[in-house]
Amino acid sequence: MKYRRLGGSGLKVSEISLGSWMTYGGYVENEKAVTSIEQAYDLGVNFFDTANVYEQGEAEKVVGKVLNAYSRESYVLATKVFWPMGEGPNDRGLSRKHVMEQCHASLKRLGTDYVDIYYCHRYDPETPVEETLRAIDDLISQGKVLYAGISEWTAAQMQEALTIADKYLLDKIIVNQPVYNMFNRYIEKEIIPLGTKNGIGQVVFSPLAQGILTGKYRAGAAIPEGSRAASKNWGENRLAEAQLVKVAQLEDIAGELGIKVSQLALAWILRQPNVASALVGASRPEQVTENCAASGISLDAGTLEKIEAILNS
Repeated sequence: MKYRRLGGSGLKVSEISLGSWMTYGGYVENEKAVTSIEQAYDLGVNFFDTANVYEQGEAEKVVGKVLNAYSRESYVLATKVFWPMGEGPNDRGLSRKHVMEQCHASLKRLGTDYVDIYYCHRYDPETPVEETLRAIDDLISQGKVLYAGISEWTAAQMQEALTIADKYLLDKIIVNQPVYNMFNRYIEKEIIPLGTKNGIGQVVFSPLAQGILTGKYRAGAAIPEGSRAASKNWGENRLAEAQLVKVAQLEDIAGELGIKVSQLALAWILRQPNVASALVGASRPEQVTENCAASGISLDAGTLEKIEAILNS
């Protein structure tokens, strides 16, 4: 496993990190969730991601229970705040009240005294950014959070936060968690350049497009039983035929290199220096092993050109 600095910080995270969205505490059996986390740790993954809203806290409990078997200093733990956690008017968003209360609730579920990264899970138009940043700055001062992060903020929203942090001498955001994969490249235009300039690293989610880039789905074929696409939590409306055709072409390139198409897709993402880690999900330990093998794979210019031609076809 290779490690990279996270943004402009001194924190080093594994190139492949393990997430728990739609999986742990949800459709993945608890035993497989546990063994997947253990396998990731054994393979050198030191970065584990969850959120309060994932199965309404159940994912945090699973992740925390497994990781508590290891030295706290040996891994980087991230969770998030924003989405509704109750029916009340203050049970959502990025108000000081919600941020503080949810941080304490997450720490309790995780069974730890602090989280390394606390993400603002989305931008909250109803709360002043200064209020949110001050709350997180206070949590950092208290030692309950080490670094501030955001997820799926626009470049303008990120710049707003940077300006406010500079003005009031607040802890700066060091990491953004956006979606990024071969079929969703929106961050290349503004987010990555802004992050590179301002020391904000990217930890990208859905790097395999929710399994489409694993090769498990075939054009014209039935959806495999037990796959994510067959579950009630499937996040895609449909499997696009054109994408599946491209995946088949990408498989040919991967085959020439002696790797899996999933590993090709992850190595393609890690070609970006501003990307610190690709956040993968896994429903069984074998998937973790396959994904971790992508760390350290370098794609030459000729291979990248072939990939670009397929993606733009």
